[in-house]
Amino acid sequence: MIVKRNHSFHLVDQSPWPLTGATAALIITSGIVKWFQEFRINLFLLGVSILILTCIQWWRDIRREGAFQGLHTSIVTKGLRWGIILFITSEVLFFFSFFWAFFHRRLAPTIEIGLAWPPTGVIPFNPFQVPLLNTIILLASGVTVTWAHHRLIENNHSQALTGLIITVILGLYFTSLQALEYWEASFTISDAAYGSTFFMATGFHGIHVIIGTTFLLTCLIRHSKNHFSAGHHFGFEAAAWYWHFVDVVWLFLYIRIYWWGSYCYSIISTINFQLISSLFDSCNSFTTNYFNRSLINFNLC
Repeated sequence: MIVKRNHSFHLVDQSPWPLTGATAALIITSGIVKWFQEFRINLFLLGVSILILTCIQWWRDIRREGAFQGLHTSIVTKGLRWGIILFITSEVLFFFSFFWAFFHRRLAPTIEIGLAWPPTGVIPFNPFQVPLLNTIILLASGVTVTWAHHRLIENNHSQALTGLIITVILGLYFTSLQALEYWEASFTISDAAYGSTFFMATGFHGIHVIIGTTFLLTCLIRHSKNHFSAGHHFGFEAAAWYWHFVDVVWLFLYIRIYWWGSYCYSIISTINFQLISSLFDSCNSFTTNYFNRSLINFNLC
């Protein structure tokens, strides 16, 4: 204890939560395999339950260390900032792999999927319906979380609380619309490369939206209990950074996958097919007319 009091760093105490978190990850992975192979979800739900309980207890300890024990000094907070920056950077690379897979299949469709993108028989989503509404919702949530952050810096407790409530509601609304879109999809994850890359990219983004909504809900509860101040609110700031990252990823998903990679490409392919068909019909008509005229001239001679 004497060593801890004579420096600005935080030496964490022994905790069981890393072990229970790793155990939950192992059970979840095994549960997914069992779910896919034997169609039994009980092991997966057990792992998720352990993970949720671990997060609740672990976040409780971190909240106690930062808000009540004063262990998160300026140097510790700086380290936490770099930690969340590196975490978001790793998430950028994570989603980059999905974009790479989609672009590879989009720009060079193979003969197995009919040399077409989207593959033959796959009807893509209209980007100007539910996807556009989801885009508006996420952009609006980015505005509200920024508004809440600035109100917190200005010590305006009520408006910061209102901004967080609106942001959480918008996050839940986005998730519900995403679930509805999946439910009404005309294709599945097993429908060639398009289905797998589409659902992997949008599905993992949906999981990140759920995680970000959970972060913001936790910040909402903490803010209602006066755990944040104008100069000490890194937990809220980290959640806001994460939420803006989710917004940016969705913009790339909407433009590249929903609009450019699916709907726009199918329209261009249809237009090209119609142009080629029209050109072929014109050539065929010209050839027929020329042959008939030649035959008439031959008969006249």
